[in-house]
Amino acid sequence: MAELLVERFENMPPQLRVAARFVLDHPKDVALMSMREQAHQAGVSHSTMMRLARWLGLDGYEDMRSLYARALRETTAGEPARQGGERDGASGFSTVGVVADTLAAQISSLGEYGNAMQFIAAADLVGRSRNLFALGSRSAYPVASRFVHIVSFLAGSDHKVTLVGDMAGQGLDALQLAGGGDVLLAVGMAPYDRTTIDVARQAARQGVGVVAITDSSVSPLTQIARETIIVASNSQSFFRSMAPAFAAVEILAAVTAMRSETNAAEQVKQSEEQLAAFGIYWKPPR
Repeated sequence: MAELLVERFENMPPQLRVAARFVLDHPKDVALMSMREQAHQAGVSHSTMMRLARWLGLDGYEDMRSLYARALRETTAGEPARQGGERDGASGFSTVGVVADTLAAQISSLGEYGNAMQFIAAADLVGRSRNLFALGSRSAYPVASRFVHIVSFLAGSDHKVTLVGDMAGQGLDALQLAGGGDVLLAVGMAPYDRTTIDVARQAARQGVGVVAITDSSVSPLTQIARETIIVASNSQSFFRSMAPAFAAVEILAAVTAMRSETNAAEQVKQSEEQLAAFGIYWKPPR
């Protein structure tokens, strides 16, 4: 069903796109919530949800809910459920548990077969890069920065790893000279930053291989990228979570290191010894 939604997404009317995006990004909600609740969450009418089901060749939206409900039962069978009730009046207990469980499930899903194949394909592209850039704006900026910090240990003297972001146009000059053989990791979650999309699109025009870490198979970055890693960004609180994106860049770096000839552990050890020699690290008083 997800493949069908992605395949037909570009040809859908605007309102159906909104509904389809909700289904793609919130499969568990499709299984558990009523059609009207889903319509409210998506910001469309319930009749739009019905039209989406018919667009996909189903008799009604309940048929779609049944498909997702069955898939949810199959994937969660045997998993222990957290007791989410409040304990002894400690209202924060259930919040901590629910948020922690959600993040754990989102990060754990990155190891599923389909997602693992995305990491391997992206790592192959990153590993072959001549120069590597990482792009992120706003909340995605520290994710891109984390990737640059880790991958810099894999780069030799003839390779550059450059952070590109919204800090006064940081790194954009270097990216202007990029081309075939170079790779740009672009990180972006909804609502998508226009600069990130524009820079990634321009880089692709220059022949740069774009790897996207984004939150949907219909994200604008997905349309630009050669390889895409999809991560969740929804959370059980008021903010969008970047924890899965942080986990994704660390997994990508680990897979890239495993498939390279560089001894990453030795590189990290040498770097830390050098920093220690300069007195960077705190030491307890004697």
